[in-house]
Amino acid sequence: MLAIKLKPIGKKHQKHFQLVVAEKKSKLVGKVVENLGWINPHEKTSSIEKERALEWIKKGAQPTASARNFLIKKGIVRGKKIAVHAKSKKEEVAEAPK
Repeated sequence: MLAIKLKPIGKKHQKHFQLVVAEKKSKLVGKVVENLGWINPHEKTSSIEKERALEWIKKGAQPTASARNFLIKKGIVRGKKIAVHAKSKKEEVAEAPK
């Protein structure tokens, strides 16, 4: 099964990301099927091939949570964002009904 992932590149504390299509269970440093663009969070710049991303989603590639949130932010995909970070145990206990 294919997934759209954010592949980290660059130095420590200066990470950039490539948006790639790869096997869901493959390592991030492994082979990729296609490179869809890049993201630089430090300069807040990016370049995404919108048509290719939509085509891969139509073919069945599932974006990871972070990749999906980024595609939603850029207006390529519609929907709700997914919480990427886990909630702390204190928040879970406070939300639990008594």
